[in-house]
Amino acid sequence: MATPAENKAIVLEAFDTLFNKRDYAKAATFWSPNYIQHSAHIPPGREGLFNLVKSFPDTLHYENSLIFADGDVVMLHGRFTGTGAPANLIAADILRMENGILAEHWDVLQDEATKEQSKSGLPMFGDSFPG
Repeated sequence: MATPAENKAIVLEAFDTLFNKRDYAKAATFWSPNYIQHSAHIPPGREGLFNLVKSFPDTLHYENSLIFADGDVVMLHGRFTGTGAPANLIAADILRMENGILAEHWDVLQDEATKEQSKSGLPMFGDSFPG
């Protein structure tokens, strides 16, 4: 069984491999063939996720801001840019790991607010607003 620190490293490498490098063959080694997807906007299974990523422009990019792990559960706070949508997406992704691979996923997604839209005056990701 992987430690929380190992699980965090695996998830970060998996996200970079899939979303930034678009290396689907290598990504398949990180995601379980029996991957359970709870997202309302993503078709079931590993192939549903991979096909969604394939549908995005080549400009798709994932950045991570925070990552936490407790046992086999990993939670990330990140930003997806280059999706072709008018706003970047801020994501809280929750993953259940099983034997060192991503087995199950939940997420909460929100459009990233601009400085003008932010009532708090603070960015939703990092220390600056999107350009």
